[in-house]
Amino acid sequence: MSVTLEDVAARAGVSRSLASLVMRNDSRVSARRREAVLKAAAELGYRPNAHAAQLASRRTMTVGVVLVELRNPVYTEIFTGVQEQAEQAGYGVLLTGGELLTADTERRAVDGLLEHRVDGIVLVGPRLTSKDLRELADRVPLVIVGRHVQGIDSVAVDTRHGTRLAVEHLVGLGHEDIAHIDGGKGPGAESHRRAYLDTMEQHGLSAYSRIVRGDYTEHGGRRAAEILLSSSHPPTAVFAANDLSALGVLAALKHRGMSAPQDMSLIGFDNTVLAQFGYIDLTTIDTPRHDMGTTAVTILTARIEDTGRPTHPAQLTPRLIVRSTTVTHPGV
Repeated sequence: MSVTLEDVAARAGVSRSLASLVMRNDSRVSARRREAVLKAAAELGYRPNAHAAQLASRRTMTVGVVLVELRNPVYTEIFTGVQEQAEQAGYGVLLTGGELLTADTERRAVDGLLEHRVDGIVLVGPRLTSKDLRELADRVPLVIVGRHVQGIDSVAVDTRHGTRLAVEHLVGLGHEDIAHIDGGKGPGAESHRRAYLDTMEQHGLSAYSRIVRGDYTEHGGRRAAEILLSSSHPPTAVFAANDLSALGVLAALKHRGMSAPQDMSLIGFDNTVLAQFGYIDLTTIDTPRHDMGTTAVTILTARIEDTGRPTHPAQLTPRLIVRSTTVTHPGV
């Protein structure tokens, strides 16, 4: 049985793509890794396949990344994982994005990457329709981060589980009147909404269920909080669809001379660096953002190497982080 490049990569403890770079004498590979690959090839008696090398040479060894919102710390932390894993695999990274991409601007960003002949694309928080995403996946190896679409490689957090953790944390503190500020039409928002309603129903609290439209931004969270605080019966607790929305709630409370948790318990979602600041100290749901980025690139490079492989929807597990913005309901 002939020795393959995968065998060499496994023996050297590197990725197949990096081993391929060594075989093509690419200058981007460190001397240490080059030596390890060449040693493994010699030990195994590996002989490069000329035809395969010709096909591989058509690659640019570059992956494109589209961030739907460059200022959102969730997306930038995901990108850090993408960049680190891509470098380890021997790929360069082209990044594009915007203030808050729409489907049209996202499509233009993708077209720009295709013009640069990237070998694959990672879309973080895509706004394109499922139909558009499937058509794109037919043109270029693609991984989407933040949602699952049938027939496309994807990486996402188990949003339903995270939402249950958030709502059940508040219920466990004795809260019943729990409102949800959602993410509007953003990725994962529908999953948040359904899980929130289901969890409230499971605890016999459907009569208290209320969802106010947000958009995953601080401004949207503040606007939604103003609606709740202006109602005849404001909730005793709020679950915001992300940390930025939760910051908007804090701003709305402060504007009224109120605070969390003294006047309202508050929980976010993502555990961004903002939530960890001592003067915010937000209770939230932690999502493994760095792992989302590294997993996306691992799946993408595997797709680049084998375009016929089965699609892989990866789902990562979130966890509850309790800080100071949630407390036991005063009536308990």
